[in-house]
Amino acid sequence: MESLKVGIIGCGTVGSGVVKLLTGNKKVISERIGKDIEIAFVADRDVEKVKRLGIPEEKIVDDGFKALNIECDVVVELIGGTTIAKDIVSLAIEKGKHVVTANKALLADYGEELFKKAKKKGVSLKFEASVGGGIPVIKALREGLVGNRIKRIYGIINGTANYILTEMTEKGITFDEALRKAQELGYAEADPTLDVEGYDAAHKIAILSTLSFCRWVKTENVYVRGIKDITPVDIELAREFGYKVKLLAISKLVDEELEVRVHPTMIPEDHILSNVNGVFNACLIEGDFVGDTLYYGKGAGEKPTASAVVSDIVDIAIGNKYFVPECLFKEGDKPKIKAPEEFISSFYLRFTAVDKPGVLAKISKILADYGISIKMALQKSININGGVPVVMTTHPACKSNVQKAIEEIDKLDVILKPTFVCMIEEL
Repeated sequence: MESLKVGIIGCGTVGSGVVKLLTGNKKVISERIGKDIEIAFVADRDVEKVKRLGIPEEKIVDDGFKALNIECDVVVELIGGTTIAKDIVSLAIEKGKHVVTANKALLADYGEELFKKAKKKGVSLKFEASVGGGIPVIKALREGLVGNRIKRIYGIINGTANYILTEMTEKGITFDEALRKAQELGYAEADPTLDVEGYDAAHKIAILSTLSFCRWVKTENVYVRGIKDITPVDIELAREFGYKVKLLAISKLVDEELEVRVHPTMIPEDHILSNVNGVFNACLIEGDFVGDTLYYGKGAGEKPTASAVVSDIVDIAIGNKYFVPECLFKEGDKPKIKAPEEFISSFYLRFTAVDKPGVLAKISKILADYGISIKMALQKSININGGVPVVMTTHPACKSNVQKAIEEIDKLDVILKPTFVCMIEEL
């Protein structure tokens, strides 16, 4: 039987999973595709760890660059980061090898350079595992929805942040308490910055936007805000207004301009995305012909991510080289990236004010001066740092106007703390 030789560089959680899947399900895969997938080498500094996976010693290398001199058809890059990984992927492509990666940061920041290099060399650069773990969202965009104009994407695509917000919502605990629990369970890293500040999700929505809207989108094009400022009070008040708080990754065309953003978002509690809880991910993609489609599952971890990596290896084995839309390589009009201050959205505003008459009138006047219409308002009789929360939701307004109004309101002598602002998506 014909075989495809695969070299794996990086044998951490995902790399170990790929080795286990290729060896444990070797017969199943061969029967399905009519080819053997043969592991040519596994490269990792921890040689003993690779040995424990049953890889023969002669196939173990302690240096990824040396490993590229070994004969293979496909290089699987699973070391992460954007420095050594970039050099390894570039060199593998130059050597005429197909590449499979799960590295979302690398593709978000250097995808244009690497994909152009792969196209020139006539090799594949595949990346199903870079977004959504085991959820085949990349394959859905590049194949299943290829006949559609994509209109919008809403994604819950960071399991750590989603777990934290779920715990805060269901148990009424603080962000710090929920983060500690996530770390104890292994859902959050010791340094959770990429997850809770929104940058992991930003890498992923940049990739999805590039595939969907035929222009290269980098992380720097994404408006990003994390979840650390969310409090149990905001989650409870959101519930009173009929919303849940999620870290939402959004990409959509609005008047032929592209909005790409990641931030805490209030969404209707009866929407299907509101019920995506814990470490699970979901991605809602709307096409002009197919309408709304939803992709749901585990977004990280050894087995789901390894499953996605192996699906890319199999694609290469059966001759499916398609990887990004051809229009990305052609000149022509591309959607402009909309500046964050130009976003139009409804807003949730929480003011911490002194408890005396006339506060609501002062706030409302300033909002009206900037053309911001109040949809709902309430004042809670609870004490927060010596003040009471005055909460409003608005009709759609320009983000820059909201920012200017908040700056003026926060200067009032009746306002005790900076105003908390959260965008609302009615979906």
